Amino acid sequence: MTQPIVILTETTLTETDRGTLSELLDGESFSARVLVQADTQRHLVLDFVEHLSLLEFSEAFREFGAPAPDQDSARQDAATVLKDSLAVLGDLFTELEGTVVDEGSSVQALVDSVKETGASQAVVFTRPHALLDTFHADLASKAQHALGLPVLHLYAGSGFIGDS
Repeated sequence: MTQPIVILTETTLTETDRGTLSELLDGESFSARVLVQADTQRHLVLDFVEHLSLLEFSEAFREFGAPAPDQDSARQDAATVLKDSLAVLGDLFTELEGTVVDEGSSVQALVDSVKETGASQAVVFTRPHALLDTFHADLASKAQHALGLPVLHLYAGSGFIGDS
């Protein structure tokens, strides 16, 4: 019997992520729904402090001059991330589908997908976010709180588990 799994990501999944998921699946048969978060919101202060905490000084000050994200291009970029991520995951799952969700509704989209599919597992891939991860305000922590179930938080491209 095929078990469903829901994956939320904010970045393109890589071969490393595929390997991590393969280990998680442990040879069992799973179908997957991949949700890609479109970066449609700007968090000026948070992004500035995030770059500083990672010692990315030039990027931190570049945030002040950066324009607000264009909604259409953010969704277009997310569609490319989705297409590339689905290609990487390929035949890892018996069924594989995906969709783009807006940043403000990504956690709710994950919760809805888990309930709709009856998924036994939810996985969130993010880049490391020093402040959000420290204060448990990251996507995985929000999803875990909303679902009331454990959510696996993985740092994209690294195989490292986040603290949710």
